Amino acid sequence: MTDQAPAAESGTQDVSDIAGGPGIPGKPTSASRTTLSHIMTHNDTNLLGTVHGGVIMKLVDDAAGAVAGRHSGGPAVTASMDEMAFLEPVRVGDLVHVKAQVNWTGRTSMEVGVRVLAERWNESAPPTQVGSAYLVFAAVDADGRPRRVPPVLPETEKDKRRYEEAQIRRTHRLARRREIVELRARRAADGLDD
Repeated sequence: MTDQAPAAESGTQDVSDIAGGPGIPGKPTSASRTTLSHIMTHNDTNLLGTVHGGVIMKLVDDAAGAVAGRHSGGPAVTASMDEMAFLEPVRVGDLVHVKAQVNWTGRTSMEVGVRVLAERWNESAPPTQVGSAYLVFAAVDADGRPRRVPPVLPETEKDKRRYEEAQIRRTHRLARRREIVELRARRAADGLDD
């Protein structure tokens, strides 16, 4: 299976084409894996009195960005967020742990998987998974142009499964984008969109 992606219809190169490249040594999954922990306060609540989903999404993006920067060895920007799932509400006083790791790498992009866990700050019960997300980051140079990233080297069976699942998600993202571009082109040709 190739990691080579077709170029976007606009003529720009896809930021997530072939992995690594000559002379770029791979990095194991564990090299950039990280956990960000934060206690939720009243400043984090929504109108229902639980923690606002946007607060959790920011923590997810922060943890994923740290992992992407560590793996790529420099700046990386959020390209997309897929499948942000909120499984349980988070409450004031919860200690939230955001665990992130690189699941897959292309030539200049990385998929980062994130799990969000919560536990009461003053209890010893095990944390509960309250959310998950997949984000795509593009590594950039000082001028904001895409730069190559090291290939990720899955270490465990879970890492290998996550790598394979990430390839499936990537295929679906590219197919969805291609179909949307084609639909818009057909509608424009038929004079249906202004």
